[in-house]
Amino acid sequence: MVIVILLAGIFAGVFFLNTRQIFRIGASATAQPKDVRISNISDNSATVSWTTDSQTSNFLAWGESETNISKVEQENSTGEKLLTHNISLSGLKPGTNYFFKINSGGINFNNNGVPWKFTTGATLGVGAASLFISGLVIDASGQPVSRALVYITVNGYLASTVTSGKGNFIYQLGNVRTSNLQNYAQIDATSTLLQISVSAGIRGTASAQIFPQSANPVPPIILGQTYDFRSSQPGSDNQIPNVNLSLPSTASRESKISVGSPAPLPAQKSVILESLKEGETVTSTQPEFFGKGPPGETVTIEVNSQNPITGNVTIPKNGSWSYAVPTSLDSGAHSVTVKWKDATGITRSLTRNFVVQASDVPAFEATPSQTLAPNATPTATPETTPEATLTPEPSTTPPEASVPATGNLTPTLLFFMLGVLIMVFGVFVWKTAEA
Repeated sequence: MVIVILLAGIFAGVFFLNTRQIFRIGASATAQPKDVRISNISDNSATVSWTTDSQTSNFLAWGESETNISKVEQENSTGEKLLTHNISLSGLKPGTNYFFKINSGGINFNNNGVPWKFTTGATLGVGAASLFISGLVIDASGQPVSRALVYITVNGYLASTVTSGKGNFIYQLGNVRTSNLQNYAQIDATSTLLQISVSAGIRGTASAQIFPQSANPVPPIILGQTYDFRSSQPGSDNQIPNVNLSLPSTASRESKISVGSPAPLPAQKSVILESLKEGETVTSTQPEFFGKGPPGETVTIEVNSQNPITGNVTIPKNGSWSYAVPTSLDSGAHSVTVKWKDATGITRSLTRNFVVQASDVPAFEATPSQTLAPNATPTATPETTPEATLTPEPSTTPPEASVPATGNLTPTLLFFMLGVLIMVFGVFVWKTAEA
């Protein structure tokens, strides 16, 4: 009888665990991924992003087969815990199905019992369009919102980027594809609608609509608001205002103003950037910028990316300056701003947008011996994948043990209590998971 109770308890516990979609033993519901989206799909890369209600460290387990998800891509190398999550997969194959699960706070999550799935697109050449969308995300108090997920939907294609520490974002629309991923999208600056969605997790969301001609930059977006910028005027960049001057019919065309000889203006001090053209694609994650300017002038270089970088360079006597980015930049769109003061003391600046080309080599691939055990995760937590059972895994047959002597009730009572505890534990887990 004792053996029957023990086996029944083991069966109940295992059954109730295996019939659940997601394991939540000892885990807070705030670690569950929300609003999972797949964006920036190309022939060799894709981005997966989501939010959590609490700060967690995350990673993706992925692969080309639903039953063989053995590769691991960490969110960051430091194990930093975040509210918004964004992981890019690179080195993918064109026209191939990929599957993935999300490990959030040491717990594996899937999509209603099966892995999430996406398919890469066809191999294309370099996109011709050089349009950019940029902007600023702030909260109701006017403070910049860092690490907000910014999604841009263009004719059914979903693109995404992340705001920097100062709340800024930028994305090159030349990477946008058609909804079937077989061609680059044809974008008309005056009529193609850009639908912007901002997700900052528990901090709030926002949305906006705008045309490309007015999207660099987009007017500031405040969390909790919905905007329609379709009537916004084109950006001032490269726009020359039209002026219509007319004289009365009785006026003489001869000027009646006497102007003396103008005083000579001080020589202009101009700094130029020679190493980068507008919208250029660079293959190095640590590009070097160089140019020319007046010797002795101090030049400030600002690289605007997810983690902004600022540096100062004093131009030497030969008039040629250079600056190498000290840390690696993420693949995607960035911009660099060069600032200096002219002869009149006025601060001048020039800005160039550029794109860091994604590498074709996988950022990280687990070794053949690696599994989805916790020692391959950023945090060492108990294994709770849907394929796992309670650890240590109980045997389906009673362990070999010596037969207790007749009249000794201690082993019998111990087995009886163990069986009852296992059965109660299985029912408790089942009820908790349903709740």
